[in-house]
Amino acid sequence: MPAIRVLAFSSSRVQNSAYLERAVPVIKNFLGNKPLNIAFIPFADAENKYEDYLEKTKDGLAELPYNIHLVTPDNAAVAIKNANVIMVGGGNTFKLQHHLYQYELVDLIREQVTHGIPYVGWSAGANITGLTIGTTNDMPIIEPKSFKALGFFPFQINPHYIDVKPEGHHGETRDQRLTEYLRLNPDASIIGLPEGTALQLEGKSLTLVGNVPAILFRIDSNQADPVRTIIHAGADISWLL
Repeated sequence: MPAIRVLAFSSSRVQNSAYLERAVPVIKNFLGNKPLNIAFIPFADAENKYEDYLEKTKDGLAELPYNIHLVTPDNAAVAIKNANVIMVGGGNTFKLQHHLYQYELVDLIREQVTHGIPYVGWSAGANITGLTIGTTNDMPIIEPKSFKALGFFPFQINPHYIDVKPEGHHGETRDQRLTEYLRLNPDASIIGLPEGTALQLEGKSLTLVGNVPAILFRIDSNQADPVRTIIHAGADISWLL
């Protein structure tokens, strides 16, 4: 069986960088510098401007020699089956998940990646690589058939992770929200993936890519409160698989 290969970015931008600017060298290292046919899934775009999203992504990856083709409701299954790479953009995770089930693509994507087709996604496209979409930051603007995601990773992902509470603000911090999730799902693990980081899976090898640490949240069997563990940039975290 071919190795499963997944590259899941927290975000498409880092600070003031251009769209996908920081992702380009990582994608090039992951996919190589040869022509590949990429099926781009734009369904996370809440405005349904899929052609515009495709052109934006092509522009962001213009220095790479890839042929990026738009996946639409009409061509989805054929486009994904014929692709050398599956690429899933960011936006609203609930909308993305809804359409993947609506167009019966969840099992197809999982099957293709299981058989060696590389997967690249960012933000919402990274969220769906975990067990469920239950730790997304997004507003549930539409109800998907299921929260169950692609399951390439045996844990939850929280993209755009940051734990900041502005002075005078009384809503929950990100850590508080993830803690709430773990209290109701004590067997789960969550990786808080800050902008500028990505998870790279190569078969049984998992690495944190980037130059800032990520955070692993889980409940230790010896205590009730979630444990917050720093994952350093470049770390081999294959033990999480």
